[in-house]
Amino acid sequence: MNTSENHLHEFLRIFFANRRLIKRTFLVCAAISLVIPLLTKVAFDVSAEIVVQSKKLSQIDASTTLNSDTDKFVPPTLADMETESTMLRSPSLIRTTLQQMIKEGYFVPQYGLLDTWVKQPLRQYVIQPLQNLFGQSSTQEGQLETLTDLTLQSLSVITLPGSNVLSVTYSTADPESGVVFVNHLLDNYLSNRQQLQSTELPTSFYEQKRDQYRNQLDLLQQKRLSLLSSNNMSDPTAEIGFTLQAINTEEQSLNQLHDQSLENQKLISYLKKNLDIARNGSLTEASFPFTFGASRTGTGYDDVEIRQLTTQLTDLIGRYGDTSAAFQQNSLPMKQLREQIQRTREQLMKVIGNRVEERQNEFNTTLALIAQKTQRIEDYKQRVLKLQEVQAQLAQLDTEITSLHSIFSAYTQRYEESRTQQVLNAQSASNARILSRPYEPTKPSTPSAMAIIGSGLITAVFLSLALGYIREFFDHRFKHPGQISQRLNLPVLLVINDQQTVSKNPHKRWTLAWMRYWISH
Repeated sequence: MNTSENHLHEFLRIFFANRRLIKRTFLVCAAISLVIPLLTKVAFDVSAEIVVQSKKLSQIDASTTLNSDTDKFVPPTLADMETESTMLRSPSLIRTTLQQMIKEGYFVPQYGLLDTWVKQPLRQYVIQPLQNLFGQSSTQEGQLETLTDLTLQSLSVITLPGSNVLSVTYSTADPESGVVFVNHLLDNYLSNRQQLQSTELPTSFYEQKRDQYRNQLDLLQQKRLSLLSSNNMSDPTAEIGFTLQAINTEEQSLNQLHDQSLENQKLISYLKKNLDIARNGSLTEASFPFTFGASRTGTGYDDVEIRQLTTQLTDLIGRYGDTSAAFQQNSLPMKQLREQIQRTREQLMKVIGNRVEERQNEFNTTLALIAQKTQRIEDYKQRVLKLQEVQAQLAQLDTEITSLHSIFSAYTQRYEESRTQQVLNAQSASNARILSRPYEPTKPSTPSAMAIIGSGLITAVFLSLALGYIREFFDHRFKHPGQISQRLNLPVLLVINDQQTVSKNPHKRWTLAWMRYWISH
């Protein structure tokens, strides 16, 4: 018998002898590795980088004044980088940053139904009174302390090997709030760092005065706009010019209407006078003027109808004189002529009366236009007075605004000069710049499902095989004929194989019943 040991045969024997245990252990471990990514908390790494620049040391003295190389730049040491890292992880800096984010609406607790009906009343009526009794912090203070501790645990600040760059990494479940936190942290860090290294006086005085003047300018501008809007004005100076021009035009038109009204009044008086004379005159009097001299335009009025009737009446009176020499007064031709003369005179008087009425209506219309234009001119003058008052007030406001503009510009210039000087002073001592701002990651850093599942399956294989070997190690029964001759030093005369056949899986392959039977057997 060959006594050389076949390791593959031994491995397969142990594997198939303990296949049920190995199979179940592997399946349990594989199921656990599949469930772990679902139960593991998702976290995103929000990272940023800060570069700490070299320190500038002045080396100017009497012997090196004329040399170009008079300043020395010293790179930051490891102690400087540790100091910067400690400043970034300062609890006070993190606390200040968290307070800013709480004011902006971040880290607000979301209360569900259980919190509303159970936890919140328990916290309000039991836990908080006990905390106040024992002098512990309030709910908000406790929340802030808890957030600070959790942030310190999730915040990592390391120095990249062989460089002067600090890598800031913040692990959070909410990448949006994580980006905001890291941005606020970097801004507060630079601000505190500049205040620590600044040797100048604070610029709060300039900022305060500048803000005061800015508020006063805003108030004056609002007052100016409200003054214009309340009086329905946009540009009083231009409107005054337009209004004065309108007044001049209206006054010229008014003067023409006055002349026309005077002319109409004289004409009406003349017509009435001659009409009365004509009505009271004898039958043979036919004189009535049909032209009325020169008007305001240099032309004469000529009424055609009155002229025709007057001519006709004159002809009839002439015929009446000729006929009276041949006929008696009571004769028929004389009566007919008198009747014609009377009708013509009545017609002439009626036409002249109509003309007088027309002239009277025209005169009344002219008077109404005169009154309207007089009122319009008065309204224009009142508008001009109002515009002049507003213009005076605007001039006063513009003077104040110009004065405030000059003072505001002076304080702004002083503020910028002071800030620039502080920046230059800070740069001359030691610099720190943000090398890269954080951005919102698209993929979580943890958990890595493929890595967890892969390592879980590998662990399941090795663990199941290890359990099979452990079980085989503690099982002292004989498994094959070679063990008898090795351990008992007795020859094997006969080997009787077990004729019991292994039962096959009676169910359809890859069904649930087939899987359950395969796991249990």
